[in-house]
Amino acid sequence: MNKIVLSTLLLSSLLCFSQEKADSTKVLKEVTVEGTRENKYKKESSTTVSKMPLKDIENPQVYNSIPANLLKEQVVTNFNDALKNATGVTRLWESTGRNGDGAEYYSMRGFAVQPSMVNGLPALTNTTIDPINIDNIEVIKGPSGTLFGSSVISYGGLINVVTKKPHQQFGGEISYNNGTYGSNRVTADVNLPLNEKAAVRINSAYTTEESFQDAGFSNSFFLAPSLKYEVNDKLTFLVNTEFYKNTSAKASMIFLSRYSPLSFDSMELFDKNYKKSFTSNDLTMNNNSFNMQMQALYKLSNNWTSQTVLSKSSTKTNGYYQYLWDSANGDEFTRYISKADGTFYTTDIQQNFIGDFKIENMRNRLVAGLDYYNSRLLNGGTGWAGYGVVSLVNGTDTNGVDLGGNPIPTVLTQAGVDNAIGSFAGNTEANQEIMSAYVSDVLNVTNKLSVMASLRLDYFDGKTSQYDGVETKGQVALSPKFGAVYQIVENKVSVFGNYMNGFKNVAPTTVADIDGSNPRTKEFDPEQANQFEVGLKTSLYKDIISASVSYYDIRVKDRVITDPNNINNSIQGGEVESKGVEVSIVANPIKGLNLIAGFSHNDAEVTKESPGDGYLGLRPEEAGPETLVNLWANYTVTEGQLKGFGIGFGGNYASEYKTLNRANTGTFALPDYTVLNSALSYDNDKFNVSLKLNNMLNEKYYSGWSTVTPQRLRSITAGVTYKF
Repeated sequence: MNKIVLSTLLLSSLLCFSQEKADSTKVLKEVTVEGTRENKYKKESSTTVSKMPLKDIENPQVYNSIPANLLKEQVVTNFNDALKNATGVTRLWESTGRNGDGAEYYSMRGFAVQPSMVNGLPALTNTTIDPINIDNIEVIKGPSGTLFGSSVISYGGLINVVTKKPHQQFGGEISYNNGTYGSNRVTADVNLPLNEKAAVRINSAYTTEESFQDAGFSNSFFLAPSLKYEVNDKLTFLVNTEFYKNTSAKASMIFLSRYSPLSFDSMELFDKNYKKSFTSNDLTMNNNSFNMQMQALYKLSNNWTSQTVLSKSSTKTNGYYQYLWDSANGDEFTRYISKADGTFYTTDIQQNFIGDFKIENMRNRLVAGLDYYNSRLLNGGTGWAGYGVVSLVNGTDTNGVDLGGNPIPTVLTQAGVDNAIGSFAGNTEANQEIMSAYVSDVLNVTNKLSVMASLRLDYFDGKTSQYDGVETKGQVALSPKFGAVYQIVENKVSVFGNYMNGFKNVAPTTVADIDGSNPRTKEFDPEQANQFEVGLKTSLYKDIISASVSYYDIRVKDRVITDPNNINNSIQGGEVESKGVEVSIVANPIKGLNLIAGFSHNDAEVTKESPGDGYLGLRPEEAGPETLVNLWANYTVTEGQLKGFGIGFGGNYASEYKTLNRANTGTFALPDYTVLNSALSYDNDKFNVSLKLNNMLNEKYYSGWSTVTPQRLRSITAGVTYKF
């Protein structure tokens, strides 16, 4: 029986478990209540997924929630490991540190997405996100342009980080983790009430680690002070800030040829060079980021609340970025390198009015808001230079030959690279300005039937990408959303359906007549994505088993393609379809045992394009593996002499993935993989001791997006936490 069938049977069997649930309290110290059972991973109601308080069982949209207690059990020290608990999500690219788009790329429902939201608001990173300040991660599925606009979403969904908040109980914890590949990590989480109305909370982390390859490292420092001040019964202020500083040496990204026929047909040469980074620790990238959010919540009445928000972000990139480009000869890759220097600033201002009221005995929950978003991206640094040739056959890195015809090793030092890449290449700038208005209402027609209707009006000026040559002027988009939920068993079982829209602003392009005459700039309407989805949600047996099953169909239209009747003209007509099934389960089948699991299968296809582009009928490269499975189960002894001892086990499966898939160049597939992890722990009121083993079987596996990137081999991490 193959892995997919086994995984499906496993997920199906989980639906048969039942149990009781104890209430959970979100404080720093975990509370264990004798004689009860608790679904520790169950998602509570969210205030950000729909921009209003709404329980999952009554929300027509699908999302996964990854809580902080799960990350502790798994000894998670990086954002990628955290997202391995989300159904249908896998990483395509590791962080490059580039200005503007240097964060990690993930695939969700057939489309690439970067983490770009904190507490439901735009927030930048050009590296990764430190997990120390995470209360939970909301992985929101489907095109969500109606409530969140076009700048922070993808058609597959979005990733929202909900941060830890101050509260009125003194406490905290200090942790130290030590692991394989020189990993050292010190974290602190301290909550301090100032008086009856105010409290501060500080989360901080210092992390150093080396690569499993022959070179590469990362040193980072993270600090997140936050403040909550309840002025009176009506007015509350929340301030959240995050400072992140990272210095790293990153392995060269290995790109397969996008423009020449593929010269590789197996993974043999890549396996042979699995531990080679083709870089040196002297070629470093420095990344700094800052995020700040200030919220004022004012209770206008018993039914209405005003939320006023200011969110500001900035990132800084300075250092060496490099990649290896396929020479299309079955062996060699040319290194291209530059020294980047850039900054990225964003400002977002929102005013929301959130209501909960009745009309003719029918409950309405409504949010109406205005949103202003501005971004400014500045790039400088040097130009690109070819610097050295890597041979996968020989595992060498050379830069020309000497007078005797002998290869010269590439000098991978800052001085050597600076001499090759030359001087400053000039500055570029890209700005965006977006003004939006939106409204969303959830109407309870009966206690069991509710419907949602939402609409956004969006006005865009500026460059849609830093690579655009022409600015877009006055592009307007309308984005609707509809949903319905019927609770077959009230608060226990619901069926739902949704129609959701997402959009992207499209840059103008230069076109001409078929003979090349009459050159002119042509503007386009925003690109559109529309999703239809149906499914089932459960919250059974006193909430101890929560599950969702859904089928979705996303169709993207109005992509700009070449006019088949005029090679010098562009038209809107490209189309992509992405459809699939997702199953997510969170359960506590017996006392002390908690598990989270997911299964997804996605079919994505380019259904319309310009003749000769090479993608028609093929799966897009950003779509990732067709099938993904995630599972984590943790058992903790709840009574007796072994009380507090825990054991965890789980992992991830991904099917074969076509990292390059083009008719005019060829297809290169990364093999399927199964990665297993385990953990041991002991926990009491004062201490937690943990031991985590990742990639138990030392599996060689890869990620990519027209690239081939080896992933970390077996590693072990030991940690100790003191609570106070």
